[in-house]
Amino acid sequence: ALAAFCALQNADNVDPLLLVLAADHVIQDDIAFTKAVRRAEEYAANGKLVTFGIVPTHAETGYGYIRRGELIGNDAYAVAEFVEKPDIDTAGDYFKSGKYYWNSGMFLFRASSYLNELKYLSPEIYKACEKAVGHINPDLDFIRIDKEEFMSCPSDSIDYAVMEHTQHAVVIPMSAGWSDVGSWSSLWDISNKDHQRNVLKGDIFAHACNDNYIYSEDMFISAIGVSNLVIVQTTDALLVANKDTVQDVKKIVDYLKRNDRNEYKQHQEVFRPWGKYNVIDSGKNYLVRCITVKPGEKFVAQMHHHRAEHWIVLSGTARVTKGEQIYMVSENESTFIPPDTIHALENPGMIPLKLIEIQSGTYLGEDDIIRLEQRSGFSKEWTNERS
Repeated sequence: ALAAFCALQNADNVDPLLLVLAADHVIQDDIAFTKAVRRAEEYAANGKLVTFGIVPTHAETGYGYIRRGELIGNDAYAVAEFVEKPDIDTAGDYFKSGKYYWNSGMFLFRASSYLNELKYLSPEIYKACEKAVGHINPDLDFIRIDKEEFMSCPSDSIDYAVMEHTQHAVVIPMSAGWSDVGSWSSLWDISNKDHQRNVLKGDIFAHACNDNYIYSEDMFISAIGVSNLVIVQTTDALLVANKDTVQDVKKIVDYLKRNDRNEYKQHQEVFRPWGKYNVIDSGKNYLVRCITVKPGEKFVAQMHHHRAEHWIVLSGTARVTKGEQIYMVSENESTFIPPDTIHALENPGMIPLKLIEIQSGTYLGEDDIIRLEQRSGFSKEWTNERS
């Protein structure tokens, strides 16, 4: 809904077609996919809400299904109904009938057509999104909407909010080597494997192992005599699971939320419009981060009441504002920011600025960040969030 609102606001009175795709799908046959989209354009341009039904290759219990209705054109059907994930016997019946497709979760429609149906079928979502995009703040390549209005929006999918209830749904059958990569085991299914059917990505040694998916982001992993496992190492956490039960990863998320763990709130590596930072180490009364600032970028002027900061420049040159002082800090040099001191950081150079930040103090919470737009000579240009 947000994309549709934004498209209408920025299209200079042109009512665009929106192709809605999932981020975790694999489509191996680009030509077949393109042909399906071209077929769908005719119906979407005339006000239909088009979804793409995957022609099933076997009975599958992991997907929802779409039952086709009457033929309305060139290999296009009215949607008779959307069906939830079936049991294995029902999935077999669907497969044999030839009238059911896997629900891909991909759509094509005009922005206005979708919004009209959303307004009629899910008015609460429509109103919340309309208010949220009514206060847009462009930020480089980002569009920042009103957070409070958006948080009040009900959390429903396009299927539940619109497609299951509209009288204008059309399904286009598609056979394009589609796979819903919704789990680590499905990623193993589509990946290239070694002679022991292992998928190994990263710095890994595997001996007498078979049918595993092992991924390492930045550590050496050794595996001996294990089978049918998913082992995933990132800077945030380590996952070890049986491929047959890896869908239960949501139980880990539930555990993290119940215990208010930081792992589900924020990654170790965080990207911002001005660059990024990585959390290297943390403990009682200290936090160590590696900060990278893009050339020509800067982050908001701010101060903290309960912590001090030490900045050590590893590469590049920093222009530091500390109180009323503005000075340069070069490679292998450092500076100290005491508590209750207005400060800011800028990269005036042509290469990325990389530095180590050491925070120390009695309290290091995010709510001890007072961001300033115009104070003590600071310009309103200092608007990018740092944390």
